[in-house]
Amino acid sequence: MPAWYCNGGNVAIAGLILAGGVGRRMGGADKALLMLAGRPLVAHLAARLGPQVDLLALSANGDAARFAALGLPVLTDAPGTQGQGPLAGVLAGLDWAAGQGATALVTASVDTPFVPRDLVARLAAAAQGRAALAVSDGRIHPTAALWPVAGRARLRALFDAGERRLRVVLHGAAEVTFDATPDPFFNINTPEDLDCAAAICAGRAP
Repeated sequence: MPAWYCNGGNVAIAGLILAGGVGRRMGGADKALLMLAGRPLVAHLAARLGPQVDLLALSANGDAARFAALGLPVLTDAPGTQGQGPLAGVLAGLDWAAGQGATALVTASVDTPFVPRDLVARLAAAAQGRAALAVSDGRIHPTAALWPVAGRARLRALFDAGERRLRVVLHGAAEVTFDATPDPFFNINTPEDLDCAAAICAGRAP
């Protein structure tokens, strides 16, 4: 049984892998399918985030069949919102989570393969009914966040008003500091970053 199996419909926290971006600095490659240590990045995220949540989905546009091996629901951005940033994916995820009876959604970007294995627990502990986001090395990571399903109407209103910045819509969120080496939110944007991530996986990183 997969870790993201929903037991009897009793769902508290859903998870969403954000994979809707375009890897421009990777030559236009589909980041989710880039290989790292013998597995695509999206599989690394599923293995990290899946056991922490009650059910898991993937936010991605284009042909969903390319992710069939994962066995995850693939959520596309709503019509007219594709290509408008990760907030469109968050909104689609919140609508899906609400339909599953979840009270919150935790998101993580597909290009951060080392997200903490206690990410969800620590965000949920800090949230207390509001949004929460991760911080490491003094940097805010708004794609690594917990979003209360009850707040989706406010987010949609901001989106409809033209707001696309995650940091803005997460204003007032609880901030949770994660200290570890290497940075658990190291993100892969370039071929050099992918090489560095491979070195981390192999235990060769400084």
